[in-house]
Amino acid sequence: MISSSKLKSVDFYRKIPRDLTEASLSGAGLSIIAAFSMMFLFGMELNSYLTVSTSTSIIVDKSTDTEFLRIDFNISFPALSCEFASVDMSDVLGTSRLNITKTVRKFSIDPNLIPTGSEFHHGTVPKINRHGDEIEDEDADGSVSLTADNFEKFARQYPILVVNFYAPWCYWSNRLKPSWERTAKIMRQRYDPEMDGRILLGKVDCTEEGGLCRRHHIQGYPSIRIFRRGNDIKENHGHHEHESYYGERDTESLVVAMETLVAPVPREFHKLALDDKSGQTIDTAKRPAPLTSGCRIEGFVLVKKVPGSLVISARSGAHSFDPSQINVSHVISQFSFGKKLTPQMLSEAKRLSPYVGGSHDRLTGRSYITNHADDVNANVTIEHYLQLVKTEIASRKSSREFKLLEEYEYTAHSSLVHSLHIPAAKFHFEPSPMQVLVTEVPKFFSHFITNVCAIIGGIFTVAGILDSILHNTIRLMRKVELGKQF
Repeated sequence: MISSSKLKSVDFYRKIPRDLTEASLSGAGLSIIAAFSMMFLFGMELNSYLTVSTSTSIIVDKSTDTEFLRIDFNISFPALSCEFASVDMSDVLGTSRLNITKTVRKFSIDPNLIPTGSEFHHGTVPKINRHGDEIEDEDADGSVSLTADNFEKFARQYPILVVNFYAPWCYWSNRLKPSWERTAKIMRQRYDPEMDGRILLGKVDCTEEGGLCRRHHIQGYPSIRIFRRGNDIKENHGHHEHESYYGERDTESLVVAMETLVAPVPREFHKLALDDKSGQTIDTAKRPAPLTSGCRIEGFVLVKKVPGSLVISARSGAHSFDPSQINVSHVISQFSFGKKLTPQMLSEAKRLSPYVGGSHDRLTGRSYITNHADDVNANVTIEHYLQLVKTEIASRKSSREFKLLEEYEYTAHSSLVHSLHIPAAKFHFEPSPMQVLVTEVPKFFSHFITNVCAIIGGIFTVAGILDSILHNTIRLMRKVELGKQF
């Protein structure tokens, strides 16, 4: 067995008898300073250990070719009708999608962006194959020309008033004209306006009656509207409860459609209208008539991670548009890329990187309004150029790395461009081939303990050296004062 005397020989911390030690005032002062220094540096080290440390690097985007980029948007157009508003997407690879409806919702709004009803549904709109009769009959003229002065009179007099809003320069209007006049003539013969009077077909030239067309939210030509007696009056933020006709436009199809409208209306209905000799007129002031109807478009689209464009404009395969009458002024409530970030995810991201999320939805709250009362602002296309960068935040635990989230931030530059084509709101986006990678740098408890020991040992040693120097200096000064030589 090893004796205790041999064990004592390896003692690194040999003790000096208290009787051989001497306490000094300078040593006490240094001891207090050393103790406070240890406490201060320990606190700093503990704070550093508890503080999150990250490293930021720029790398090539690691996304695969099969990944798609999600674009969420909520945009209000005070002067673009939901009837013709179309969301289109295209990219540099040749991908093109027109009138996206599966993931897009539309809500009618008034010029003050207030909803005027429930979600706008186009319903099942058949593709129009017959736009008119092949043989034109110049002598057929059966429809009544309506103006702002007589429109209310006819709308009040007839249970059903079907109106063709057209423009003489429009190709589709000219295709419809022969069949419309022929249909009006046939309906006059079957339902005489004086004797029967359950239905009347009329027409409005929108180049002459622009105010009347705007009142009924006409933005595409030709537009066939069905007005039931008095039912277009609805005091609900300017919403007019009339119907649109989207069927075939040849004479045979139009006649069948008109017969369907007349069938439920009894003949006595018109007699009651003729017997009304009170001379009362409709107070047009109670008919809300905004300049144009509006539309709020919200939803999302999935696109490839290549440069492309999201375009919102008026579109129809069977209507013409007057570019000077199309106003794509809009207010952006949301326009963001990537997955939606919950408040918890955003809070966790800001814990690692305080600057994350600052440009995630950069266009939110911005308004781009043009006033068409001034001809200078007509035919204006509003373009937005967006350059986006992917930011990925990862946390590293032990030797493994976990992706906390990824988000896209972008810069935005907008401009108003005069164009001869139909105005549109265009969002051009260009993803960067690089991405920002923010990685949490882990801190090990062993490093914390090592640093604490280094602080305590270092301060203790340095304080001991300073105390020795100070003590010997004081002794030397005393010996000099006593005049001793050594």
